[in-house]
Amino acid sequence: MVPEQLPDLSADAERIARLVLAEDGPRDITSEASLVVDRLAAARIDFHGRGVLAGLRYATAVARGAGCTVDWLAAEGELVSSRPVGRIGVGLRGILRAERALLNLLQRASGIASLTRACVDAVAGTGCRVLHTRKTAPGLRLFDAAAVVAGGGQVHRLDLAHTVMIKDNHWRVLRESGWTLAEALREGSKLGALGCQVEVESLEQLEAACAAGADRLLFDNQRPQVVREWAERARALRPEVAIEATGGITPANIRLFAEAGADFVSLGALTHSVAAANLSVTLETI
Repeated sequence: MVPEQLPDLSADAERIARLVLAEDGPRDITSEASLVVDRLAAARIDFHGRGVLAGLRYATAVARGAGCTVDWLAAEGELVSSRPVGRIGVGLRGILRAERALLNLLQRASGIASLTRACVDAVAGTGCRVLHTRKTAPGLRLFDAAAVVAGGGQVHRLDLAHTVMIKDNHWRVLRESGWTLAEALREGSKLGALGCQVEVESLEQLEAACAAGADRLLFDNQRPQVVREWAERARALRPEVAIEATGGITPANIRLFAEAGADFVSLGALTHSVAAANLSVTLETI
C-alpha cells in the first residue's frame, strides 16, 4: 500500500489567499478614511504563549497578494514560546489589508499543529502515528492536513478518490445489494485504490475484513481493552493488517490506545474544534 502524502501546496495556498483577501472586499475604507498614505512600513508578527507555528506558506501567499513581503523568524512546525515569528514589510496599506486574513490562517494552522504535537508527544515511543480525519473546515482540507503534518502527524485520506474505506453505511449497502466485502475490495483494487480500509464494529466483521484482504481495520468508539483484544485477533488472522483506533480519543487517553496495539490513532478534534493559537501583528515603523 502506498501511503498518502501531501501534494505540492503552492496552488492551494494561492487559491486560499485570493479567497480570504476577496472576503475583505475591493477596498480598505478604514485606511482611506484614516488618510493612510501608502509608504514604506514594517510590522512584527508575534506568537503569544507556547505552541507550534504552522501555515507559513498560506500566510506568505496572503501577504504577497496584498503587495507585501514576509521574512519568517521561525520555521514551519517549530515549537515557539512568546516571541516574534515574522516581519511584514513594504507597503503600509498592504500590511493593514493583509493583517487579519494572514492572522486568521496562522492562528488556525498553529492551533491544529499545537494540538497535534500534544498527541504525538503523548504516544512517543509506542510507534503509533497520529492522523487527521476528513472532519476539516470546508474548502480547507489541504490547509488543515498540512497543519497536522506540521505538528508531527501524518496524512490520512485526503479525498474519496484514492482509498477504499468501508464504513457502517457501506456495510449496509453491501448486505442489501448481495455484494460481498471481498468483491468490493477487489473492485477497489482494480480501480487503482491506494489502500483498502474497513471499519469494523464486531468480531464477525473483523474476521470478514481480514478474510477479504483489508489493509487496515478501523475500530471506532471502542475501549482500549477492546482495541487490544480485536487487534490481537486481527493479527492472528492477517499479520500484516494495520490497526487504527478512532472516536472519543483525546490527548489525555490517546496513549492507552497506542499501548493497546493501535498502529494509527485518528482524531477529528484536531481540525473540527481546534482552539486558535494567539498571534498578533504590530506596526513597528511607518
